[in-house]
Amino acid sequence: METRKVQVTGGASFIVSLPKSWARGQHLQKNDQVGVIPRQDGTLLITTKISGEQAQRTREFDVSSIDDTTCLFRMLLGAYIRGYNVFVVTSDKRIPPSVRETLRAFIRDAIGLEIIEETSTSLTIKDLLDPAEMPFDKAIKRITSLVINMHKDALFALSYGDEEMSRDVIARDTDVDRLHWLISRQYNVVSRDVLLADTLGFDTEHGANYSLISRTIERIGDHAVTIASNNLALVDDDLEPTAIDTITTAGNVALDMFSESIEAFFNKDIAAANKNIESVGRLKDMCEDIEAIALEKQGAVAVSIGYIGESIRRVGEYAADLGEYVINYLIEE
Repeated sequence: METRKVQVTGGASFIVSLPKSWARGQHLQKNDQVGVIPRQDGTLLITTKISGEQAQRTREFDVSSIDDTTCLFRMLLGAYIRGYNVFVVTSDKRIPPSVRETLRAFIRDAIGLEIIEETSTSLTIKDLLDPAEMPFDKAIKRITSLVINMHKDALFALSYGDEEMSRDVIARDTDVDRLHWLISRQYNVVSRDVLLADTLGFDTEHGANYSLISRTIERIGDHAVTIASNNLALVDDDLEPTAIDTITTAGNVALDMFSESIEAFFNKDIAAANKNIESVGRLKDMCEDIEAIALEKQGAVAVSIGYIGESIRRVGEYAADLGEYVINYLIEE
């Protein structure tokens, strides 16, 4: 680390010279402007990027010898999450239909992507979404709303044997995944672009908690899918009203815990988050009652009830995890 003496001119202005090697490396000339960004930890960040435009990061994929299109999709998604905003796919021969279908699936499943150039041997995809259009709070509220409604509908479908509703819950999981990928991407983009982070009032340390919270919410959504999938095995089985009531009551308790943890996050309420963590014990007792119901059944019905009870328990535990994240997030405030 180099050290520099602070000079005072005119009795009011503090001056520190820039390292010559850095200035030359950035091709700075006389009268050029640099951005100076105060950080929360007391440091100053000096940057030549003052236009406010998002940096373009391009990732190229040569699909000439790719046979596994599933792997290609995962690589594209990985680049998207890591913050690349231009995806160039090339081939030394005509791009096969299977690859083009994979590219269409990628554009469909990720948010903000469009094809901007296409030939028989190449295709360019660009992210057109401005990070400022989907701030973290807005994205977290949206993914939370999706997951809460999925769980409510899964429990409704269980109560009334609604097969169509169960299948609809399963289909909505794609929307949850898309939002989670977007939140992860936004975190990576803003973490790399200090000017954008400053514009959005983004703090890297707190941003890590947003990413963790999003991942936990996505997993809670997966358990709504598990409940809905196992509902399908119970459609033709007439569960006793008391059994349905036991399962749905536990499910609603878990869902309330989830909602309360998110409310504690947005209300900055450490006490509420801590109280919610303590509720796990009560839910586990209720899930043991569901296990007892499963033991009274046979075959696929018993297995499905067991899976539903386990998912309800996991939702409560994830809600407690969210409570811990909230405390970690708020403790400095």
